[in-house]
Amino acid sequence: MSHALVLNATFEPLQIVTWQRAMQLLFQGKVEVVEESDHEIRTVRFSMKVPAVLRLLTYVPLNRKKQIVRFSRSNIFVRDANKCQYCGHKFNKSHLTLDHVIPVVQKGEKNWENIVTACKPCNQKKGGRTPAQAGMALIKKPRRPMWLPATTVAMGVAVTPDRWKIYLKLERQNIQEGITGDESDDID
Repeated sequence: MSHALVLNATFEPLQIVTWQRAMQLLFQGKVEVVEESDHEIRTVRFSMKVPAVLRLLTYVPLNRKKQIVRFSRSNIFVRDANKCQYCGHKFNKSHLTLDHVIPVVQKGEKNWENIVTACKPCNQKKGGRTPAQAGMALIKKPRRPMWLPATTVAMGVAVTPDRWKIYLKLERQNIQEGITGDESDDID
């Protein structure tokens, strides 16, 4: 009975709150209950089910500035789907490196268009050369992503309650436009 999912008036997931905050929002008349949990709270005068999913009665505009995909190690792995951009094989993150397409020694920059994931053997083979100089080809040209899969969004609970899943799936379908960039592993 610890948390409730708060949806915008348009049913977009906004945040997770404690059950106490959920009750506070309900009694303030700011939300309506969409789903109830199996837990119940009781007082001397009444008892009621604890809300599991709440919807705001007033639409809260989302700050679109947060919808920029942050340039970070994790987001590069997600963009490239944990695949070496030279040989095309999928690897665990621990077996991948980040490779500068145009090496730093040749004035290559740290940006979305110049960094790709590469397996260690391919990265060693390429060395401090460009792909053309090394006789290697990129599978796809690196570019700044417009969005990342919703699986990278952490909501702050270890296990997603079943009652939330339908609302979070709706969000996955709509997230194609952008994602919040709250990654803590920015690349310098």
